[in-house]
Amino acid sequence: MLCRNYKYDVLRRLLTINRGITRIIKVFLWFLVLIGIVVGYHTRGINDRAIIEPFYSYKIAAVYPHDSSAFTQGLVYYNNYLYEGTGLYGNSTLRQVRLEDGLIRQVVTMPDQYFGEGIAIVDQSVVQLTWKENTGFVYDLTTFALTGTFTYPGEGWGLAYDGRHLIMSDGSSKLTFLDPHTYQPVKQVDVQSITGPVENLNELEYIDGVIYANIWLEDVIALIDPETGFVIGWIDLSGLGSYLEGRFGPEVLQRIDVLNGIAYHPGTGHLLVTGKLWPLIFAIEVGEPGSNLEGRSQGL
Repeated sequence: MLCRNYKYDVLRRLLTINRGITRIIKVFLWFLVLIGIVVGYHTRGINDRAIIEPFYSYKIAAVYPHDSSAFTQGLVYYNNYLYEGTGLYGNSTLRQVRLEDGLIRQVVTMPDQYFGEGIAIVDQSVVQLTWKENTGFVYDLTTFALTGTFTYPGEGWGLAYDGRHLIMSDGSSKLTFLDPHTYQPVKQVDVQSITGPVENLNELEYIDGVIYANIWLEDVIALIDPETGFVIGWIDLSGLGSYLEGRFGPEVLQRIDVLNGIAYHPGTGHLLVTGKLWPLIFAIEVGEPGSNLEGRSQGL
């Protein structure tokens, strides 16, 4: 009888040990699942972006001269000319430029206390923002005569026009839509990538229902759905720096500032892109997502 009780006791202990081991295994498996989820969240910025936010290829179709003293803040192509807004205190301008040779056909200089920012063309006017001065300037498109000013809260960075609203960035992840006549805010959207809010939204261009945005300090253009604020694609233009270095030597990289300036050439379908103090404007042909055409220059 004692022997039988001893056997039962041993068996109970073994079952208890087995249950304990089973619990440990279950906890360990759940721990592995948790690690998988965490790792998945950290890698989704790479894997999901490739699927949901594809990187579009591009090739350089042409290059044009650009005033290397122009601190480019806004760029628009209209009726065969470039309109460019430049920044820096004491050196901010609005210009009409001939694309083919970079000739400045017309220019107006802002008062020294203003730092010029993004521009947009609305009907027969050019609208130009300022950085920290809470003031927008309105010029006659033909004469560049100042026809009005308006105020807004916060900073002014990029500006675009979608045919109904002015779209304004302020260096955050928000885009503010303004009435193009009263300059009052109508709505805001928060720009979101799969990895979170997209900060430092800078120069803007509106093309065929999509907002194209420079990101300050990054060599990329974000493609944004204006209704939702979701990023629907990217263009990585880091190869343009290599092109400039190859053409002008490594010292050019010490002189230039960040990529900034997007315009659309409706005659060719090309994007016109440049940067602050860059010696060139690039006409690029945007290709399909995923294919590797970056930096091809067709012998340029």
